[in-house]
Amino acid sequence: MSCTVEDRKRVRRAARAIREEVPTESVGVLTPSASQYGEWTLDAVLRDSKGVPPEVPRELALAGLTLQSTPSQAEFQHVAAAA
Repeated sequence: MSCTVEDRKRVRRAARAIREEVPTESVGVLTPSASQYGEWTLDAVLRDSKGVPPEVPRELALAGLTLQSTPSQAEFQHVAAAA
């Protein structure tokens, strides 16, 4: 399990940037113990079901996060990324 302060900061910065750049329903940061990936995790629900806007993978890459595969649901797109 990765539990470093730097990982937490990277995930929080990415979450904040995504909240500011794309329409979201929710954006959260999960602790390693609460995440199914065992790492600090960004969990976001985007309002666009047509796919993930390019701003999202860009922010995840800048933060050094790994995008996890998640299915879209109805009119929302779910995004999860781990440190």
